[in-house]
Amino acid sequence: MMRILHILDHSLPLHSGYCFRTRAIMKAQIASGLTVAGITGVRQNQHGCRTNLPEEKTDDLQFFRTLAQVHGPSPVREWREVAVLADRIEQVIGEWQPDILHAHSPALNGMAALRAAKKTGLPLVYEIRAFWEDAAVGNGTGKENSPRYWLTRQLENHVINGADAVAVICEGLQTDLVGRGVKPEKITISPNGVDLELFGKPPARDQQLLAELNLAGKSVLGFIGSFYDYEGLDDLVAALPMLQVSHPDVHLLLVGGGPMEDALKAQVEQLGVGSAVTFAGRVSHSDVERFYGLMDIMVYPRKAMRLTDLVTPLKPLEAMAQGRLVAASDVGGHRELIEDGVTGTLFPAGDSKKMAEKLANLLDDCSSWPQTIETARKFIDAHRNWSSNILRYKPVYQRLIARKSFECAA
Repeated sequence: MMRILHILDHSLPLHSGYCFRTRAIMKAQIASGLTVAGITGVRQNQHGCRTNLPEEKTDDLQFFRTLAQVHGPSPVREWREVAVLADRIEQVIGEWQPDILHAHSPALNGMAALRAAKKTGLPLVYEIRAFWEDAAVGNGTGKENSPRYWLTRQLENHVINGADAVAVICEGLQTDLVGRGVKPEKITISPNGVDLELFGKPPARDQQLLAELNLAGKSVLGFIGSFYDYEGLDDLVAALPMLQVSHPDVHLLLVGGGPMEDALKAQVEQLGVGSAVTFAGRVSHSDVERFYGLMDIMVYPRKAMRLTDLVTPLKPLEAMAQGRLVAASDVGGHRELIEDGVTGTLFPAGDSKKMAEKLANLLDDCSSWPQTIETARKFIDAHRNWSSNILRYKPVYQRLIARKSFECAA
């Protein structure tokens, strides 16, 4: 039975899109007959999930932890992180005996995995979920073309060149890598998908929550996620007064939090639309379905930039699986997921006026919603279901194991 060791920045019991993609991959691989485990670096504790256990199970998944304490200024601290994770990976390889190392971005994980792969002779798959230098620009912690941006990109290129195979989550990332000179045959696309065990059943409308939030009789636009600048929520708030002219009953329900929360609340007050906007705050993962059930249209107004053009988000897929109508900006990451007028609605990124017009037209055309929702759900079943998505990994694993066996025999 093939044994896969996933090398991760962080994992469950933390909650993030990164963790949920990992969970879906591991659960689906186990269901397909593989034996899998994960190992996390020192940032698992830094993310607020402190443990003294070198190994633990969560949600019936096995994780090895790196318990070393790492200190020092950047970039010394990052090099130390790589070193202690590489040592821990080698230790786990000796104990658990995996057949494949499957490292997931960021590049620090890839660097540690590459060191361990070279020492042990195990094949290495490196999976890129986003270019982290672009993610840093998007969330405001980095600047494009800065020294740190350049260094992160060079580290990524080093790992890509050293890995035996590379996986990416979308066509945008694949195109970028090919442009860097990576051979197309080295790259496998394993697209973002939906765990239909978690998101496969449309939620019922929670009448108690509807009353608590005073949303009865309202046309509810919704967003669930992190309030980063690149999500474009300020453009959505700016569209609201224009939309209210034709649809005075429209209401915006924002669930989550993040760096832009205070600015968004100030913008709502400045525009005088406070009565039409509810900030619900962060909610537990178990309560997310209750809020999905209140939302008529999920809106994803991402701004146009490298991050959003290259990377496909997970939230619109989850919304489609939940039977929600989806409207989104026309950035590259959304265009890979949504066909305008077929599985959802697209509007020009950064254009609040056009967004308001598109949303108004959608609210006026309720008769088309059931067909759009059904078509989107069929798209999820056929192309974004994790039980079928993970099948893309297995031929890669098998090819690399066979190649390593041949090299050892020779």
